[in-house]
Amino acid sequence: MNQTNFQLVRSDMPIIDMSDIQEAVVIDDPTSNLPDTTHFITANTSPITLSQLRTENTIPVFAKDNALTISHQDFCQAVYEAARDFFHGEIVDEPAIRVSHEVKGRIASAIYKPLAELLDTDKTIYWQRCAFVVKISSIQREIDGNTMSLCIAGTRSYHLDRLTGRLCPQHFKLGIGFLVSVCTNLCLTTDGLKHEILATSPQDLYRAALSLIQSYQMGQHLALLESLTNVSLTESQFAHILGRTRLYNFLPPSHKRGLPSVAIPDNAVNAIAKAYYTDPNFAANEGGEIPMWKFYNLLTGAIRNTYVDLFLEREAAATTLAAGISAGVQGSDSGYGWFLN
Repeated sequence: MNQTNFQLVRSDMPIIDMSDIQEAVVIDDPTSNLPDTTHFITANTSPITLSQLRTENTIPVFAKDNALTISHQDFCQAVYEAARDFFHGEIVDEPAIRVSHEVKGRIASAIYKPLAELLDTDKTIYWQRCAFVVKISSIQREIDGNTMSLCIAGTRSYHLDRLTGRLCPQHFKLGIGFLVSVCTNLCLTTDGLKHEILATSPQDLYRAALSLIQSYQMGQHLALLESLTNVSLTESQFAHILGRTRLYNFLPPSHKRGLPSVAIPDNAVNAIAKAYYTDPNFAANEGGEIPMWKFYNLLTGAIRNTYVDLFLEREAAATTLAAGISAGVQGSDSGYGWFLN
């Protein structure tokens, strides 16, 4: 795959209406004065480059027929090439990649060597989980003074595939949305998320990435994000929402019926509470009031400290939660009244 370039066929393909992104600008230096994009997720992950993946990452096989899996590097490369082809003429950054759950091994000739005598050439390694974002730096929008860049994100984990069996379709996830430059929080919606892609080749992933880009409703997504700037929470409402969110995680199944699904773990609730007072960009004002846009960024910021295989779904769920609570504050029957009452 590393040497393969795919052909993009544009006949009869719908394209994103760039008029949806008002005030979009092309910038000469997309990396100046911006934080490291690799912090889009933290948790127990480590940054790695595409070049390092190609040279350091052993590719697992399916045990029964010794067939290669799709490697992390091929996944990243396929999506990167799809973004470059679709957004021809735009500035498309190389993937910012993070990996976790290191799996160590040895080459056959070093099986019986004592640990202290192992050479680097005797060792093998692969990472069970991988997450990345491909940022289109020249497509930007500003909300409440915060610059955002269009991006495509992907995650995969080998633990979702049966490597003990024969070659079969492997599991991948993709999302498209915006990356907030000041904090690298990812803004996704459920409509911009493919939470289960089954693929047997990098070409399948290339096509899935193109399909996701083509179906993305950029204008609707931006309108939703902008609407969050028009609503604010009082300190009392904020505290009530956090308390209800913590209770939600322990509700009996019968009590959860009729309530919207919320995928915010307890450790994220703690992080949101702390950030309400201390976040340099999205903390509440002196009176304790916090705009929904800032509340939303506290949610997405806290979710950055989550496992790779749950990351994209939780980021999309944060958007749904913020939008639902925003509607509830304005008196709409959004189904989120329980979090406010």
